[in-house]
Amino acid sequence: MNSRSLLTHTASRRLLRPVTDLIDQRIDRRIRTAAAAQATERDRLKDAIETMKQHQLTVELLLGPRGRGLSRIVAQGPLGRLHTEVAALVGDREAAERNVAAAYRLLIAMESLGVGRIAGGTMNICGKLGAIPLLDPPNDEVLEIGTLYGMFSAGLVRMLERDGRSPSVTIVDPFAGVQLQPGTAERPDPTGAPVAEHAVRTNLALTGPAGATARIQRGYSADPETRAAVSDRRYGVVVIDGDHSATGVAADLEWAERIAAPGAVVVLDDYGDAKWPGVEDALDKHLAGTTRFTFLGKAAHSAFLRAA
Repeated sequence: MNSRSLLTHTASRRLLRPVTDLIDQRIDRRIRTAAAAQATERDRLKDAIETMKQHQLTVELLLGPRGRGLSRIVAQGPLGRLHTEVAALVGDREAAERNVAAAYRLLIAMESLGVGRIAGGTMNICGKLGAIPLLDPPNDEVLEIGTLYGMFSAGLVRMLERDGRSPSVTIVDPFAGVQLQPGTAERPDPTGAPVAEHAVRTNLALTGPAGATARIQRGYSADPETRAAVSDRRYGVVVIDGDHSATGVAADLEWAERIAAPGAVVVLDDYGDAKWPGVEDALDKHLAGTTRFTFLGKAAHSAFLRAA
């Protein structure tokens, strides 16, 4: 009998059945074991994905547009560029990174506790808050032209206090109920909060005594009455974030020339932002003429000047 006949013979099959059954059982066990392992891995992956979704939702509510109306989520590329820009301004990379990180934490805290928001992009806000104290203003008098909800001034108070200073804040704003800019439609703020003086007071109060005693002048910075009311001192910090038209920026720079203390830090917001070309045009023209200001550099979309 040849080997093929042996395998097909009835008696042979009967004799070999226990062996084939044993092989089949082992194969079945391995298949069941593999299937169980795959099911376990699928369950583990499903749990991991669900956990990631929960974490993503939590971060989105804390930092993203779903919870804030605008995103405060940070990417490594823009953050690294901001570190480099602030370091070039202040001459100290370690201090720049430390202050930018502190400014970011403060931004999130202020917008979590306060009314409304800080105007501008995350890197631009953190660059201003981080750089101003490191530029060592000559005194602690701060003027902010255009404040929205007062939250930037409140944040700057805290950053200056972290540096051992005792800031005194003056704010000029029309408080028109919405953010005003020439050539743009008036619309409610994305946070849903009205732009009003009481909101500014609420936010300033978050910073303690310095915020609570801040001086607020309602009006437009180009109005002679408004200027007269707050031109009683020389300011160590002037933040220009009002009318973004070339004419409006030029007028604010001209005013800043007269009220900035020697050595003052003057910050012009939205410089180099394509949405507001009048800001860069006005500053470039101003610096080409007779001026006390020296251009120190820029961080994100803010220009930094030093008064002579």
